Amino acid sequence: MNILPYAPLLGTSALALLWSALFTAVEAARTHPATQQAEGDGQPALPGPALVLCASLGKLLVLALACLIGLREGGDHGFWLAGLAAAAALLVFAEYLPRRLARRNPQAFVSLGASLLQMPLAVLQPLAWLLDGCAKLLLRPFRMQPAAVALHPQQAALFDEDDEHDAPRRGLLDGMQSLDKITVNDILVPRNEVDGINLDDPIERISEQLIVSRHTRLPVYHNDINQVEAVLNTKLISHLLPHGGLTLQALRDACYEPYFVPESTPLNLQLLNFHKQQRRLGVVVDEYGEVLGIVTLEDILEEIVGEFEDEQSLDNPHVHKQADGTCVIDGVASLREINRTLGWHLPCDGGPKTLNGLVTEALESIPASAVCLKIGRYRLEILETEDNCASKVLVWTVTR
Repeated sequence: MNILPYAPLLGTSALALLWSALFTAVEAARTHPATQQAEGDGQPALPGPALVLCASLGKLLVLALACLIGLREGGDHGFWLAGLAAAAALLVFAEYLPRRLARRNPQAFVSLGASLLQMPLAVLQPLAWLLDGCAKLLLRPFRMQPAAVALHPQQAALFDEDDEHDAPRRGLLDGMQSLDKITVNDILVPRNEVDGINLDDPIERISEQLIVSRHTRLPVYHNDINQVEAVLNTKLISHLLPHGGLTLQALRDACYEPYFVPESTPLNLQLLNFHKQQRRLGVVVDEYGEVLGIVTLEDILEEIVGEFEDEQSLDNPHVHKQADGTCVIDGVASLREINRTLGWHLPCDGGPKTLNGLVTEALESIPASAVCLKIGRYRLEILETEDNCASKVLVWTVTR
């Protein structure tokens, strides 16, 4: 090596620096949230340990060549100076800069790695697997039993680590990705529970309804909610209510065109549609145009956040816990909310949305008081019925 001219050594160092920077950028891009969904959609996964090994080999080569050049030029003093200069260059050009570039355009770097870097990754993958296995073996005596957290498969396969500080973020990511499996029909407010304005009512009754209403956006219809004409922004007329100054024309002026949503729309798509349309409330309809209920932006956000909140800490006004461990639950309560509040697993996908609907489907008839039924490990007793619906249900679990 001492007889080699400086040009090949400097050229090799520059190529090794570029090599290391490229693999570092790809490794950083593959763990970016924007690229993780793409891998689940068929984009080939890049081996994390092999990426780390390739980047590390490039850094070691740059450092070794820099120290060699420094030793030839300045002896021991040049050796250390060249080593420090190479370390600083590696930190800037092979660590911080590539990672910043990867955050700006992660998809481009992942595509580059999948197309151009497959050969070196495949060649070094066995060595990377061996070294990674040695690291796991050394850490085995110090491993603690981790709490159950939802790790993304790509992250779990990298080094098999559990970072408690990253668990909520990973859970949030998984929760958002699961929105494509849930439709607006799963979380809508049923039409019989919708607080809307009937234009056929006297203006005095409408004013009383608006005074006690807690909602800022209400559907406006004629006689029946299937005839939705507009959506009312109550903030625009709130100043007219205390003095009885509300008129039908003022109410119409505070309305805007309704936004209709098909019942089969996935929540992730509806979240984007709300953003594009600058809307916060949608009227959910079936394939025949029949109004099924409403869905709001807040409903979708609550669905996301609810995946990570402590289930036992949620306060549901429809669920009344009893001292003996049973629960008295209102029939209108959403099954998803019940499961979230109590940590249960009542069936709520592709079927009834409320507890009354679940009871009616199980009985295959209009529920009556004092009827008991079994659904999985759950026992239900109808305490009260109202308008052919189970209004109060006693529910408890049994051990199988």
